[in-house]
Formats: sequence, structure tokens, C-alpha cells
Amino acid sequence: MAMTDLGIVRRSLSSRRFSSLVTALTVAVAVALMLVLLSMRDAGKQSLQRGAGNMHLLVSADTSPLTSVLNAIFYARAPARAFPVSRATALAEIPLVHWAIPVQKGDNFRGFPTLATDPAQFFRLFQPVPGRGFELSSGVFPAGDFDVALGADAATGTGLRVGDSLVLTHGTSAEGGHVHDAFPFKVVGILAPTATAHDRAVVITLNATWLVHADDFRDSRGDPEQVTVANLRPGEKLITGVFIRAKGRGDGDTPATLPQLFSQLRADPTLTVASPGQQIDQLFKIVGNVDRLLLAMALVVLLASGVTIMLVMHSAMELRARQVAVLRVLGASRGRVFGLAVTEAALIGLAGALLGVALAWVGAWGVAQGVRESLGLVIRPTVDLRWSVVMVAGAVALACAAGVLPALRAYRTDVLRNLRAG
Repeated sequence: MAMTDLGIVRRSLSSRRFSSLVTALTVAVAVALMLVLLSMRDAGKQSLQRGAGNMHLLVSADTSPLTSVLNAIFYARAPARAFPVSRATALAEIPLVHWAIPVQKGDNFRGFPTLATDPAQFFRLFQPVPGRGFELSSGVFPAGDFDVALGADAATGTGLRVGDSLVLTHGTSAEGGHVHDAFPFKVVGILAPTATAHDRAVVITLNATWLVHADDFRDSRGDPEQVTVANLRPGEKLITGVFIRAKGRGDGDTPATLPQLFSQLRADPTLTVASPGQQIDQLFKIVGNVDRLLLAMALVVLLASGVTIMLVMHSAMELRARQVAVLRVLGASRGRVFGLAVTEAALIGLAGALLGVALAWVGAWGVAQGVRESLGLVIRPTVDLRWSVVMVAGAVALACAAGVLPALRAYRTDVLRNLRAG
């Protein structure tokens, strides 16, 4: 009997294949949108938290803490302001500071941003993911002034290998910037993937970036002196940020000295001090309003798909009144007719929901790729299994609810009148 009922439902859906498919697609789009939003929201926050690594504070000359975090940690754009490296040296001498790593940004290679730093400190002390430092896929860490280590994505995107040479372009855009072709660099290492924005980085030395830009500055000013590391002037040794970790007992992420250090650094009005964790939370509070709006829109679409199921089936019941009457004559009870109509609606909801889960995986991959290319954030494309089960169950329940009214129409079909009309 169950197979017979299923066959009846299948033939009913096949007789109006186009409307059933469109209705299922409406359900699929709504389910996919909600799954992508719900699943990728947590993945995005985890990605941002990974990029900050084991630093506690970020010091820069940017206009706001959030801007400094986006620029320095996630390579959103080149910082607009720089300050002497001597400031970083002074910061490192503060008793509450465990380490202070100076960095400078502002150039690129084929669109991949440079990160100029002291490799001896950066690769030894900074961990892009707490508890996990940088590792090499091949080669060695930079040691010479014009040595380069490529992040995993930068190596893949450029196709460069250990031993290859490159020249940098001024600015963050690969097109239209001044090419520093007088200073070739050599790739000495390829970094292992970290699933952070640092995978896009082209890591060079501070001496190299100072030499490159000092040469441009002296040439534009008509200064005939050939620039060397030995004759770099204080005004030519500039940085755009300092990664700082506070002293504390053990390996705790929030040492007791951190609030005191934060207050001490903020006393200098010429510097912007940011706590990456706090700024990431603030960013998600801002994004949360948009997130809730998108979820509300997806819910409206899902409810609209339920209304569509109801209208499509209601129209179908008007056209199939004689078929329902025949079923009744052949022995089908009112309850069975009601169940067939609800089952038909449930199958449309189930098919749409399952298709929505598949579309969500495609959408998650697209969002992850888009965010990676535009913002440099590495988000793992994923769809939460728990949310998938909830959404599929919810879509089927909504479809069943939408099918109740058409099912009642079938339940109340006047057998005699509809057979005479035929």
C-alpha cells in the first residue's frame, strides 16, 4: 500500500514537473542562504582569531585600532602612516614587554603584499596560530638582506620556487605602481600553510625595504650618495607597526600585566594601540547587525517558499478534483487522500532542502574564495552538519504545514459532484 501511495505521489509530481521543480528551487535557495550564513559566520570569526596569532597588542600610527588590525594582520591595505624603527626599539625595552617585532608594509609582488620585518625575531617568536609557529615547506628562512620567504598562497599564486628571483612593485596593487627593478630579491624559502592571511605574504627584511625606498627617495631628491645599510639615515628606517607580546607567567593568552601595558602604551598620543582580540569582537558586533538582516531575509524567502508550495498544491487540487473522486470510489479513505496531499508537499520540501544543502557547499566555497581574494582572509568552506539537519527538518515541517490547506481541500472533495462533472 505504501508503494502504491508513493507511486501516486510520484505521478502527481511528474504531471506538473515544472511547477514542482521551481517550488523546490525556491526552498533550496532559502535553505542554502541560511546555511551559508549560519555556518560561515563562525568560520569567519575563527579565521580572524587565527590571524592575530600569539601577539597581545599591535602598535601603529593608523587612524583607528580597527584599521590598524585590518591593515597589519589581514593585509587589507598599506598603512598610510609610518614612524621610526627607534620607536619599536624603545617599546621593546619596556619592562612589561616580552617581545616587540617591527614590521613594515607597502609593496607587493603580483598583488601579494610584502611583510618586511626582522626574520630572526618574526619566525622565531611570532606564531600565526597560537601554539604553532611558522614552518617551511621547502628551503630556509631568510637570512640575507634580499632573501625572501613566500607564504603558501603567494607561492601557489605566483608559481615561484626556491631559487627564483623577483622584483617588487610599490603599493598594494600589482598594476600601475613603480617597479623596484634595481633591487632583485631571491626566494630562499616557501612557508607551510597556516590557514591565515599570512599565507599571502611575501616576507622580506627591513633592511631590504629601507634600501629600496631610500634609493628612490635620494634619487628623486638628487642626492648622489649611493645608499647602503651602513649609511641609512634615521628618517629612512621607517616601520608601519609593531607586534607586541606582554610578559606573563607561563603561556597564558591574557597575562595579568596586559591591562597595565595597554594603558602605558596608550599614554603616547602619537601611537595607536590595538588589542586584536577586542577589535575582532567589535568588528563582529558591527557585522552582526548585517548578519541578522540577511538571516531575516533568508527566513522570509523560506516562508515565501512555503506559501508557494501551498498555492501550487491548492491550484493542483482544483484541477485534480476528479482524480481524487476516483480514488475515493476505488476505496481510498478521506484520511488517505489527506495523507497523500501532505506527503506530496513534504517531498517537495525534502527535495528542496537536500538541494539547498548541496548549494550551500557551493556557496560556502564561493564565499571563502571571494573573501580570500578580496580581503586575504582564509576561511575554511564548511557547512555545519547540525544546522543542515535542523534546516532540512524545518523545511520539511514547513512544507507539511503548507500542504495542510490543499490536503483539507482534497479531504472535503465531493465525490458525486466531481464524477458527474467529469
